[in-house]
Amino acid sequence: MGKSQKQSRRELVEKMQRDQARGDRNRTRLIIAACIVVGLAIIAYPAIKLIQDSKTRNAAISDLGVAASAASCDTPTEDKASGTQDHKPDGTVIPYPVSPPSSGPHYAVWAPLSKKFYADSDRPPVPNLVHNLEHGYTILWYNEETMKKQDQVDLIEKISKAKLPESSNGKFIAAPFKASDGAAWPAGKNIAFSHWSGMAADGKTAFGHRQFCGSVSGEALKNFMDKYPSTDAQEPNGG
Repeated sequence: MGKSQKQSRRELVEKMQRDQARGDRNRTRLIIAACIVVGLAIIAYPAIKLIQDSKTRNAAISDLGVAASAASCDTPTEDKASGTQDHKPDGTVIPYPVSPPSSGPHYAVWAPLSKKFYADSDRPPVPNLVHNLEHGYTILWYNEETMKKQDQVDLIEKISKAKLPESSNGKFIAAPFKASDGAAWPAGKNIAFSHWSGMAADGKTAFGHRQFCGSVSGEALKNFMDKYPSTDAQEPNGG
């Protein structure tokens, strides 16, 4: 009888050991499977991103966002321009007469051509971007209301990566514009384009231009850039 109990205990221990080993094997399989899934995701994400970026680069900006007719855009302004080659020391507070600025004094360094999209976290000071305007850039500014909508910010970033019209010569930047950067925009307008044109026919007058829109429209942006091309600038050969 004692021997039978001893044998039973041994069989029970062996069964527990077998069950534990089986459980360990199953856990190992699950861990390996999870690692494979994570590894594939890590590999796949850059590949998917590259494919998406490639598709975006081949898309015309007019294909992105709402149609110009649906963007609630105002007529472009004619702001009397000034400030050509008027470079101020970095950090100088420059009170621009219009918001967002379409001309004016600016810092000596402009944002690089290779960078076409800025978020709030990496945008340079406004006076650096005004220098870009002097060299024929068009800037798409998006306000704080738009900054709250990630899908709209993503759309603007896509536009910055898409095929720009030849009239722009690649001189385009999208950047946020906060309430602290300047005066309030017209009610309901969340997007603004700005451009600083060259001298008018009289050789004395120059204008900056702004266009406000309620929604993101690549078509409206294209129309603005075609109307005010990069060659129509104070210093079109710079940048």
